[in-house]
Amino acid sequence: MSDLAVIVAARNEADRVGETVAALRSVFPGARVWVADDASEDGTAEVAMAAGARVVSRGRPHGKGANVTAAAEAALSDGDVPALFLLCDGDLGGSAAHLEPLVVAVEAGESDLAVAAFARREGGGLGLALGFARWAIRRLSGFEPDAPISGQRAMRSEVLSEVLPFAPGYGMEIGMTVDAVRAGYRVGEYELELTHRATGRSLGGFLHRGKQLADFVRAYRARA
Repeated sequence: MSDLAVIVAARNEADRVGETVAALRSVFPGARVWVADDASEDGTAEVAMAAGARVVSRGRPHGKGANVTAAAEAALSDGDVPALFLLCDGDLGGSAAHLEPLVVAVEAGESDLAVAAFARREGGGLGLALGFARWAIRRLSGFEPDAPISGQRAMRSEVLSEVLPFAPGYGMEIGMTVDAVRAGYRVGEYELELTHRATGRSLGGFLHRGKQLADFVRAYRARA
């Protein structure tokens, strides 16, 4: 699909980003694939370029929202603007090949913003951050999400332009959904067979979810 750009969010995903990019290029052979590398320290950028992606990277971490914003702005200003955009996370590996239904849904006019819901839950903690994300989106926009923080999303270029810049850090998806609904766009969720690097109930996992929750609160307050 030549009228598609894919933006992959990654930080320290050298062991998975190559497989993710390869899977995307196999299912979308004509698409431009960009990797938003948030100052990775493990060679993520080099692996992504070797796999055939263009890389947008800065010298220090800026957080997911800011880094994907930079990549999206680069893609929007790179000659002819593609009609469709697909956003995804760099840890999907080979399961990234299952993202095609999101693009098809937008192309067919079923949704303006198509979001993937994981068919099988992997890892996770006590559900506090996820619960807050659902509540925040419902409170701010009236939309009832099943997958409020999924990073796998397809949309038309005009929708992408409308929801930029993304909310800082992990608040990106909450802000995107709220901004899209408030602008009058239709959000659809699609259950897909995806896998990713799950965070369990370890100290690192709880710290990660605590950072997520803090960013979710920031995104909520900015739109309340």
